[in-house]
Amino acid sequence: MKPVFYISNELDLSQIKNIMHDNLQIELSSQVKANIKHCRAYLDKKMSEGNAAIYGINTGFGSLCNTVVAPHELSTLQENLLLSHACGTGDTIDYPIVKIMLLLKVQSLALGSSGVALETVERLVDFFNADLLPVVYEQGSLGASGDLAPLAHLCLPLIGAGMFWVKNQNGQYEQQPAAEVLKKFGWEPIQLQSKEGLALINGTQFMSAIGAYVWIKSKHLIQWSHFIAANSLDAFDCRTEPFHPALHQIRPHAGQIQSAQLINDFLAGSEISLQTKKQVQDPYSFRCIPQVHGASLDAFSYFSNVMSTEVNAVTDNPNIFPALDTIISGGNFHGQPLALAFDFWAIALAELGNISERRTYQLISGSRELPPFLTENPGLNSGFMIPQYTAASIVSQNKQLCTPASVDSIVSSNGQEDHVSMGANAATKLLKICKNVETILAIEYMNAAQALEFRRPLKSANLIESTLEAYRKIVPRLINDRYLHTDIMNTIDFISKKELV
Repeated sequence: MKPVFYISNELDLSQIKNIMHDNLQIELSSQVKANIKHCRAYLDKKMSEGNAAIYGINTGFGSLCNTVVAPHELSTLQENLLLSHACGTGDTIDYPIVKIMLLLKVQSLALGSSGVALETVERLVDFFNADLLPVVYEQGSLGASGDLAPLAHLCLPLIGAGMFWVKNQNGQYEQQPAAEVLKKFGWEPIQLQSKEGLALINGTQFMSAIGAYVWIKSKHLIQWSHFIAANSLDAFDCRTEPFHPALHQIRPHAGQIQSAQLINDFLAGSEISLQTKKQVQDPYSFRCIPQVHGASLDAFSYFSNVMSTEVNAVTDNPNIFPALDTIISGGNFHGQPLALAFDFWAIALAELGNISERRTYQLISGSRELPPFLTENPGLNSGFMIPQYTAASIVSQNKQLCTPASVDSIVSSNGQEDHVSMGANAATKLLKICKNVETILAIEYMNAAQALEFRRPLKSANLIESTLEAYRKIVPRLINDRYLHTDIMNTIDFISKKELV
């Protein structure tokens, strides 16, 4: 039996990582169930008391907010909402991100201000636990009024519409109609009640899920970016004075101090770093690692704070407050906090790739007693000449992707939704940048590993040497030219799976 994580009032980013990494099941805590029931009972009571128009509950949506819908049509209204808003296009979203979407939608509804029925939330829990992942598309959200199109696709299977990703006998995902999958599990489609469709598709869970996925990968890549930089420092026979704690205490940015400490930790005990150096200074891409990496660490702290708040937020509309005896229509679905944070982290993350590529460029330059392109027979062999081209190409693509999405807006819904965040576009750009940086770092590590072997018999630090030994079982040292695409992909895989202690 798989371990269970109980959904309660708070979910932190590390818990999301653990749920995904350990493939945990989720369940609603007893208190959460009580909160959901209480909120729904209050809404039903308000609906029975009179015919006052309440946005999204007995009215149309967007610019149709003043159109009142008859009581006997409220269920149809909610189903129509899901069907009409499922207009996503483009590539399908990666399976782990869809699964995080399910988790975050459950978490938001579990906070007890959305008015959904307990049965509806528990069916989403069932989807998560059975690894039934709705097919969601990349394009379609403006990042305001919530992620309407992506969340409509996420929730269509509740009513027996849309498609699921389902694992086949070979363990590969394939698309199957939701209606057929529900029958296999013996589940009847959910009959949506008033407000439920709106609660399901209003919210920031598409943006937030991508943000959480990027947060998990970024936390891993930040550590690896420093570790790889430490490899490159020894590979290029650099000085260590730029990492002295005293230097950073007089410019005490938290990220800068942390970055310098990471480099010192990774290089502790290195024979190469202790040997006398011929040069007085090193290029900025080595000497200024704490200042550049550190600034990105500070940006990551801001990104983390925004994400921690958002994954524990109620972001649909209207919101229901039984304790205050009121229902309030507002704008918690607006993705501006995320859009700004995503754009900020995208720039800062891209910079980790930018400076990494510059170190790669230095390593293949034929300087510091290293052969040109790190090959023993240059001319006949091109060695690591072209992986640097690849890294440079990706760095430039990242610069293009770093154009902020959050400064853009466009009018929609006949002028009712006249300012939107474009947070979904910021999220998908950020995801691409994150994957790109992983590749850039992998290319640097390939080069640094090769260059370190020209420093023998001197050794680097213990963790650098033991990691290199493990890496060489996957990617052998380059003696003569070979098919390097495979080496790059294997290096990416090695970095993504290897935890540094």
